[in-house]
Order: sequence, then C-alpha cells, then structure tokens
Amino acid sequence: MEIEDAGDYMSDSAILIKSKVFAVRIVKLYQHLCSHSHEFTLSKQLLRSGTSIGANVRESVYAYSKKEFAAKMSIALKETNESAYWLELLYETGYLTKSQFDSIYADNEELLKLLTAIVKTSRKQ
Repeated sequence: MEIEDAGDYMSDSAILIKSKVFAVRIVKLYQHLCSHSHEFTLSKQLLRSGTSIGANVRESVYAYSKKEFAAKMSIALKETNESAYWLELLYETGYLTKSQFDSIYADNEELLKLLTAIVKTSRKQ
C-alpha cells in the first residue's frame, strides 16, 4: 500500500465501519448510563476511550507515512484495550447487565482482533 493510496484503501474498510458503529454504541451507552443509572465517572472514561478508537482509525487514513499509519493504529489498539477495562468495571460494579456487557464487549473484542492484525502487518512493512 502506497501512502497516497491510503484514503482509497481505507475508504470502505471494515475497521473504519466497525470502529464508527462501536463509537455510536458507546455514545448511546453513555447516554443510557447517565440518564438511567446516574453513573457519570466510569461511563465518561468509556466515552473517551471508545470514541477515540474510530477517531484514530479515521486519522490514519491520511497518514503522512507508514510509520504514522502504524502509530495511529497502535493508539486505536490501546484505546480498544482501555475500553475493555471500563466495560469490565461497569459490568463488575452492576451498571451493565450480563447481556448488555456480552454484546458490547464482543464488539470491542472484534475491534481488538482487527486492530492487532493491522498493527502487526503495518509494522512489518
């Protein structure tokens, strides 16, 4: 992949789509937790990390170099791991039901796998 082709390469990429869909779910979960459970602290942390994933993936589309692309994807990977932590805390403290947790955590795990593969591949190039 040439850097000037990155926009075309990533335009309909699964990671772009899935990270944005995940961000929308995170925003809706945040709204739910604030309005129904009056939980503001953990959910705010999740909002930051969960929406940052897609933002970093989106920034990688126009990276100046392969190194910058890999760096942005690495940040997205870290944010995905952080999001898993906040989801686990919300579940273990009773703010998320098992079904709520299982559903969104599965999406988080899928992003984690995709981003891990992208980061590994981009470091080899």
